[in-house]
Amino acid sequence: MSLLISRPRGTVDVLPQDSHRWHHVEAAVRDVCRRFGFEEMRTPIIEHAELYVRSTGETTDILEKETYTFADRGGRSLTLRPEGTPGVVRAFLENGLQSEPLPAKFYYLGPMFRYDRPQAGRYRQHTQFGIETFGAAGPLADLEVIMTAITLFRELGMSGLEVHLNSIGCPECRPAFRQKLIDHFTAHRTELCADCNRRLERNPLRLLDCKEEQCQPHKARAPVSYEHLCSACDDHFAQLQAGLAGFGLSYDLDSTLVRGLDYYTRTVFEVIYPALGAQSTVCGGGRYDGLIEAMGGPSMPGVGFGMGIERLLLAIEKENKSLPAPPRTEVFLATVALAEADEMRRKVTELLYSLRWAGIAAEADSLGRSLRQQMRYADRTGARLVVVIGPDELASGQVKLKNMQSGIETSTELVSLAETARRLLSGA
Repeated sequence: MSLLISRPRGTVDVLPQDSHRWHHVEAAVRDVCRRFGFEEMRTPIIEHAELYVRSTGETTDILEKETYTFADRGGRSLTLRPEGTPGVVRAFLENGLQSEPLPAKFYYLGPMFRYDRPQAGRYRQHTQFGIETFGAAGPLADLEVIMTAITLFRELGMSGLEVHLNSIGCPECRPAFRQKLIDHFTAHRTELCADCNRRLERNPLRLLDCKEEQCQPHKARAPVSYEHLCSACDDHFAQLQAGLAGFGLSYDLDSTLVRGLDYYTRTVFEVIYPALGAQSTVCGGGRYDGLIEAMGGPSMPGVGFGMGIERLLLAIEKENKSLPAPPRTEVFLATVALAEADEMRRKVTELLYSLRWAGIAAEADSLGRSLRQQMRYADRTGARLVVVIGPDELASGQVKLKNMQSGIETSTELVSLAETARRLLSGA
């Protein structure tokens, strides 16, 4: 006997008993995006590898360590998308959407792939929700992006969230800050981890993102980015903070927050849910004013965020928020003595489909079980109403719908079964 094939490490199965939780979150995502004016963008799961080299940057951990990149049968280098923003920018430019009225506002929701050590809420295939705003340079766009995330969290009943905020400047002021980082960390080079020694040469800003214990003292004494901004970046950052304060939203200035991608400028932020422990970031994003131009488009600002749905579901669990599952079956048709009655079986099947076509989740026995077994099965499926149908009911054209919770029975004609069931299910 052959062994069962298991799922790949770092992936999960979403089983039927859990899928309703995903539906609940996805419905909230789509509703919040509708209210904030974001339209859905669906891009391919595979893209040319060059897309991520040009957008994400060759010196990021994502590109160096985490992408699933392979050559297809035509010898083309393809990558399973590790994040959503580059694909949305590519689709925006390739389809000429930059010529439409601005700002352009999109959201995406779908699977991403990163080869990383699996952890709670962090998988090699995970589902990410993100939003992007193109064409708006002012701090109000940053504020809207952050408030979209906060609104979603509130809709899902989450509390105890922390907003961490930083500004990493622009091409005008970042080079001087970058040099200050190099000078600071070079003086302690022998005490840094191997990754930080590599980052010191290739991507000094990422030194602030290191999690190794030996590097923490040097991070704590490092120059602070938001204290080395040019006047334009400083004003942008001050207006964003004033906007958050205007909504009564508290935030923490976090000089070590740089995000893991090369394309960010000015605002970077994370939303933290401390109860998740080490993997407590439930949303991260910021501004990337040079990305669209770097990918062959016009000079156009952008700002957005991404969040993992798996980690969001873990946070909802921590909040002890119940997401009740809808009943698998609303109406169950239990049949009596129909095993040999082909004509009556046909009529029951017609009734079953008339309920389904009327928008009601309906089931009937298909295994020839006894009435007692059928009633047990109906209870296990969560059926709210049960209709017992036999030769007498079909002959008279009258049936009774039994409420499985209250036990109350309601009589109706067969021709009005769907209408009566719908009324009873709605509580009218």
